[in-house]
Amino acid sequence: MAKVLLNHAFVDETEAKISPMDRGFLFGDGIYEVIPCYGGKPVGLKLHLARMNAGLREIGIEYVADEQQWLDHIQRLLSQYDAPSMGVYIHISRGADTKRFHAYPKGVQPTVFAYAFNIPPSQDLNRDTAKGFKVRTAEDLRWQRCHIKSTSLLGNVMHFQQGQDAGKDEVILYNKRREITEAAACNVFVVKDDVIYTPPLDNQLLPGITRRILLDSLAHAGGFDVREQTIELSILDECDEAWLSSSSKEIGAIVEIDGRMIGDGRPGPMWLAAQRAYNEYKFSC
Repeated sequence: MAKVLLNHAFVDETEAKISPMDRGFLFGDGIYEVIPCYGGKPVGLKLHLARMNAGLREIGIEYVADEQQWLDHIQRLLSQYDAPSMGVYIHISRGADTKRFHAYPKGVQPTVFAYAFNIPPSQDLNRDTAKGFKVRTAEDLRWQRCHIKSTSLLGNVMHFQQGQDAGKDEVILYNKRREITEAAACNVFVVKDDVIYTPPLDNQLLPGITRRILLDSLAHAGGFDVREQTIELSILDECDEAWLSSSSKEIGAIVEIDGRMIGDGRPGPMWLAAQRAYNEYKFSC
């Protein structure tokens, strides 16, 4: 039976229990991370923990994630499995109070939980066999603090379900000005005339770790024209390529948007170059 981490102790997953008064359960009052691991090596651990600590500070949870401690925890979780590609989910809530009250309680201990699970293998670098993603677009109806990786994911879940109901893999979101923000569970990149565009970071989108590693890897490789700038939704009508980025997808090539085929319906050549650059760089962060 697999063991999970609960409050820095390893217990059988069927024995892991939290209080029903835990604010993560009652309010979605917490922060989470998903760290991809290939061959037992976590990708972007420093970046994931830095984002987690920033989110914890922003919502006032008094917990600081220590890198060495979490590396030890992750390695122990992974050691239970013989699989080349795994994800580690980390969830830290404010903890349990004696009553349900909206204001942050004082003197409670955060609840710390983590477990390992299978994720897809690293992207196939063959344009004919690599998975292509079909997406639809929708107005972004989530809350206005999307830069916090909060466990309050109902808005994201509802948008993602829109895509599932339509037989699509994801939903690209746009604001009231018809500017692309992100997808329900991914960041978004668009390629037009050999220029790679992605929306700039602000409160409308999550500072994705895969997004960050991709930008760093493209800069390190050189030869790519990458621009972080506001992207009008209309660019999707004429783009050459579009991509999703996330911890489990790495760089996912979009092959259809709102029923319209992108390019020749296969992951494009710029995607292939970008995924190669990402592969070469991803363990350096």
